[in-house]
Amino acid sequence: MRGIIFFQFFQAVKMAGHAILSNKLRSFLTMLGIIIGVVSLVVLVSLVNGASASVTDEIANMGNDLLTVNISDDKGVPLKLKDLEQVESLEDISLAAPLSQTSATGEYQSTSGRVTLYGTTAAYQEIQGLELAGGRFLKTFDVENHTSVVVLGQAAAEGFFGTAQAVGEELGINGQRFLIVGILAEEESVTGDTSERLEGYIPYTTLMRMADSASEITSFSAKAADEEDPDRAEAALTEFFLERFSRDEDAFTIVSQSAMMETMGSVNNTFALLLGGIAAISLVVGGIGIMNIMLVSVTERTREIGIRKAIGASRGSIMLQFMMEALLISLIGCGIGVGLSWMIIEAVSAVADRTFQLSGGVLAVAAGSSALIGLAFGIYPADKAAKKHPIEALRHT
Repeated sequence: MRGIIFFQFFQAVKMAGHAILSNKLRSFLTMLGIIIGVVSLVVLVSLVNGASASVTDEIANMGNDLLTVNISDDKGVPLKLKDLEQVESLEDISLAAPLSQTSATGEYQSTSGRVTLYGTTAAYQEIQGLELAGGRFLKTFDVENHTSVVVLGQAAAEGFFGTAQAVGEELGINGQRFLIVGILAEEESVTGDTSERLEGYIPYTTLMRMADSASEITSFSAKAADEEDPDRAEAALTEFFLERFSRDEDAFTIVSQSAMMETMGSVNNTFALLLGGIAAISLVVGGIGIMNIMLVSVTERTREIGIRKAIGASRGSIMLQFMMEALLISLIGCGIGVGLSWMIIEAVSAVADRTFQLSGGVLAVAAGSSALIGLAFGIYPADKAAKKHPIEALRHT
């Protein structure tokens, strides 16, 4: 029994392959919808997955112990620099550093340009994991004495001095001379990514004087004492500020790295599903194309169907033949689409200087969807062929 079933299946595949090869151009044009759908699905989802993995890695490299606090309503008891000592005294917090930002004009000889300045303290380097290419970062005495020192990013150093070896040089910022005491290993921004913006770090107290603003802290970063359990640090900070701001949960927000990674993962998954759904529409359109061509094929091969039925072919074998033809067209189109997707992704990786890869999951979805589309849209033409009466089919001209 198994041998008979295998023989019938083999014959159906053989006849379907012969029908596809006998009309190569028409078969290829029929596959185009599936090819385009598979390329859209595989390429879009792979690019989203690659980009999200890169962003997630950057966030992960910043550590799982980073917390960011933003104060929107201080309730008349603003947070001062000395108050951060109370934050650091919490059992679950090891370090805390404020962060404020302003834009200024940098000048060196005949070169000038806008530079973004971040005011902070010495602890910020360890909290954010900033690396230096030369010199040092800000020190505690820089903050206490309001010194005019700056740690420049590489883009800023090269932009003003033409070289990253600028430690010891002086840069004019808003008419005030700043000594360059350090150069970052790479241009870092507060979000942790590389950037071509001209930026630097100066003592928090110096920035407050430059900006002529109050020394109230509205944003700061903290480092959890236990990297494996940042939730405890978040809970400690939450309780600290609830007591300070009359139990008003809306007066402040706390964002942890783990929460950011979870949110990023959720957003990327939703985005990938959305793009996958859009690409799936192309597969459905391709399936409609397969059904149309298969209906034409059934009409053209009516006499062949009549002859097969006249010599004893069952309805099931006729149906299997045409469904197998639709399935092969869909799967061959899928194979071509996967090959084109691989070439596109390799080209994008080379141009973007970032590695994107085909994932097994995406390929499995593409293959499964293509097979399902081929079978689903091949059922009606196959059923129509199987229902033809052998005498009427033989009379067909």
